Amino acid sequence: MSIWWFAFGYFACYVPYSALVKALSSGLLPGVPAQHELALLPWSNVAAMVTAMTFITAAGWWRFAGRRVVFGRSLPWPSKGTALSGLGSSAVIVTTTLAYTFDGVSIVFIMLLLRGGVLVLAPLVDGLAGRRVRVTSWIALGLSLGSLVVAFVGSGGGAAVSGLVLLDVAVYLAAYFVRLRVMSHQAKTDDPDVARRYFVEEQLVATPAVVLALVLAAALGPASVAAPLRAGFAGDAGALAVGLTVLVGVMSQGTGIFGGLILLDRRENSFCVPVNRASSMLAGLVASLVVAAIAGRAGPPASEYVGAALVIAAILVLSVPGVVTARRRRAA
Repeated sequence: MSIWWFAFGYFACYVPYSALVKALSSGLLPGVPAQHELALLPWSNVAAMVTAMTFITAAGWWRFAGRRVVFGRSLPWPSKGTALSGLGSSAVIVTTTLAYTFDGVSIVFIMLLLRGGVLVLAPLVDGLAGRRVRVTSWIALGLSLGSLVVAFVGSGGGAAVSGLVLLDVAVYLAAYFVRLRVMSHQAKTDDPDVARRYFVEEQLVATPAVVLALVLAAALGPASVAAPLRAGFAGDAGALAVGLTVLVGVMSQGTGIFGGLILLDRRENSFCVPVNRASSMLAGLVASLVVAAIAGRAGPPASEYVGAALVIAAILVLSVPGVVTARRRRAA
């Protein structure tokens, strides 16, 4: 499938994912009490794990994974690199969900911090890996960064950045740096089977590691952490809240699947990352409109629409090489 179809799937999953997390944590949904940010993690991540394993099974991709004999049985097994990337993905999953629960921080604003940071990382990772960065990728990268700067300035965002927000962003960016570095070394090839192997092995670690960590934290963590996690596992907020939290997990894993397939494209990170980030920025803008409608508030400021226009321009620039290549093939 084309990377642009993956970008559409990423967008389609990210809108309900981010909007639901913000609505659930803010108590905006009728009949559903506001959820503690940690209480959202248990069932959403269990659902994400089930979704990931279901996708791999339905796609028939288990055969691409490495194998190891355990107690006489051959089981899918990650390499050291994909296991490390999987742990990075675990951190991305948790920090992304928590990012949309911070009081006084909008969906688009937190995206400026998360997405802008990864956009800056992309050419650095390519440079470290010795990969050539095309001119169109640099132009699209500049447009994407410009969209983030415009929206950031327009939101007057500096005051919303607390120490907890900065910690969340720092962990997120560190995790993405690890993922991009490992991908560049192990999965950026012309062989699609290599990318599939990487994807499966990373997923073997990512969501199971999160679920295991949540179980241990609920059982052994301090009361401030264990209590909301136990409430989340027990479904204290009611069946409707649990059902919506499960939907959050399914959509979250949808973004993980489509987002991972975008990043695993054989082209340089300075191309793939803007495609990934542009999709999520547009989704964040739409999700902000949805949340504003639910809450009866005004929509995003004009600066964020300007930022969206720059993102669309970046997508158009990124599509140029593919269009030119397709026309040359038809002419031949």
